[in-house]
Amino acid sequence: MKKKIVVLAYSGGLDTSAIIPWIKENYNFDVFAFVADVGQSRDDLNGIEKKAISSGAVGCEIIDLKEIFVKNYIYPLLKIGALYEGKYFLGTAIARPIIAKAQVELAKKIGAQALAHGSTGKGNDQVRFEMAYSSLSPELKVIVPWREWKFKSREDLLVYLNEKNISTTSTLKKIYSRDENIWHISTEGGILEDLWNEPTKDCWVWTKNVEDSPNIPEYVSLYIENGCILSINNKFKTPFQCLKELNRLGSLHGIGRVDIVENRLIGLKSRGCYETPGGTIMYEAIRAIEQLVLDQECMKWREKLALEMSHVIYNGCWFTPIRKSIQVSSENLSKMITGTVVLKLYKGMVCAVKKKSKNSLYSKSFSTFGSDSVYKQSNASGFINLFSLSSKIRSIKKK
Repeated sequence: MKKKIVVLAYSGGLDTSAIIPWIKENYNFDVFAFVADVGQSRDDLNGIEKKAISSGAVGCEIIDLKEIFVKNYIYPLLKIGALYEGKYFLGTAIARPIIAKAQVELAKKIGAQALAHGSTGKGNDQVRFEMAYSSLSPELKVIVPWREWKFKSREDLLVYLNEKNISTTSTLKKIYSRDENIWHISTEGGILEDLWNEPTKDCWVWTKNVEDSPNIPEYVSLYIENGCILSINNKFKTPFQCLKELNRLGSLHGIGRVDIVENRLIGLKSRGCYETPGGTIMYEAIRAIEQLVLDQECMKWREKLALEMSHVIYNGCWFTPIRKSIQVSSENLSKMITGTVVLKLYKGMVCAVKKKSKNSLYSKSFSTFGSDSVYKQSNASGFINLFSLSSKIRSIKKK
């Protein structure tokens, strides 16, 4: 009787390396490894197909999602300005829907009956993957080893892999959990579980320490159209190429580090060290043009939408009507976000020092502290009288 097939979202890391032999031992399934190329290090992808097969997979397919990832997932996040709990650029969360979608499509293509992922029962990713699976293909069985197997820790997995003669780059001394894509790299676990430990040098992978970054600031000019960065220093690039180049510049100047204790969806708090160098630059550039073109009510609405979108993405609700609704509203606002900004990169900081837009609402002739002939300051009296009327009436009623 022909075995059923499970498609595993495979990274080649500690967890998914252990999952392949474990599923073979505990389920009557062949394991097909799916690798999403979302811009992670080439070292992570080199030899990954061979590693998956040697670990027991019947096949492995690498799918290039880089440009689609930046254009259709990262930019909707950027345009609305979604930051989770004010700091986290959602680097892991935003990659999960595109990975899950491609995984489901591959499963249908090869006639698989099940899906599997390596997320733990304590984390957010289990929800993100399975929310996507439910939205896209609820008929497929889902296998989640971390919620079933006897292993209690990543140390247990190291012992198991050693018994199976399966190689891994993780060690007892460097047992960090890492996730990498073109948008960010995260580091969790290890010494970071003690909140009194300052991150050591090996906790940071992409970015230079501020102390080691250049002592001379660097200026970069970005052209933005409809909320999307199209060129860097007058050189037009694809969305992926823009992000890759800004990652290089940001990393050089120590930009984009975040050390945060966040609220996970399941109720636990966790600590993560996140590096989003290019994303930090892009975020500041878009916000700089936004300052010129959005009026107060539009800005307030954008900020509300950004907060909602951050939770939608963090909680894995990408394939839901609420995400689509927020994104439509965001796109309407982004139609005005066109202009050029010059950013100063220096010692971990990004400052917009020059900005202009054809849609700018800023008028020097109206805003000047010098003499002008276009604004009557006496008009402010009537406005303030009306604006403060309810407060005035409330005070009178109290007497």
